[in-house]
Amino acid sequence: MMKAHTYLTQSSLTPSTALELLREGNTRFVSNLRINRNLLQQVNQTAEGQWPFAAIVSCMDSRTSAELIFDQGLGDIFSIRLAGAVISENVLGSLEYACKVAGSKIIVVMGHTGCGAIKGACDHVEMGNLTGLLGKIRPAVFQEKTIKENRTSSNHEFVEAVTHIHTERSVQAILEQSVIIADMIDRGELGIIGAMYDVETGVVTFHEHTCRVGRVLEGSEAQAS
Repeated sequence: MMKAHTYLTQSSLTPSTALELLREGNTRFVSNLRINRNLLQQVNQTAEGQWPFAAIVSCMDSRTSAELIFDQGLGDIFSIRLAGAVISENVLGSLEYACKVAGSKIIVVMGHTGCGAIKGACDHVEMGNLTGLLGKIRPAVFQEKTIKENRTSSNHEFVEAVTHIHTERSVQAILEQSVIIADMIDRGELGIIGAMYDVETGVVTFHEHTCRVGRVLEGSEAQAS
């Protein structure tokens, strides 16, 4: 029976081993071999504290629950979910708490296929408070230069290309806008990576070139620029 993380199990992890736990969890999810957990027991185990090993920024889409996708239990991950997985001051503050205060070892920024927020940005939708949120995605629409025709939500290829760019821009935004997180990464205490979830297969594909821990991995600077 899988137990909830403790201070000792969390502190024993490195950013690389924390990321590997997420990879293994997604493999189990896709294979329908989820670990047997007594969630009520985990409620009791985490009643006096939590030691999540990962912080995941993902979309509010009902199909993208990080705990399920990565086969994790209570107390294992901080899950920050909002439409389009956009980065804001509130998200940055939440990530800083998760990593600097609560000890998480890896940040994952996860987009997904067929994202409604990305589609809205592609179509320049304006509606109430949604207008401002989609405005944070729109730079990725303009940055996508390879597709010349039908640059709308009806073009699956265009939507996915914009999603990839938006995810990479979000990783970069965290690094540029949070001195605390950037410093932890430079010290090797924390890692960050972008990812894409496929709503048709359940598979998470990590954007390896966006991975940062201690230094920019080979090829990352060219991809991020």
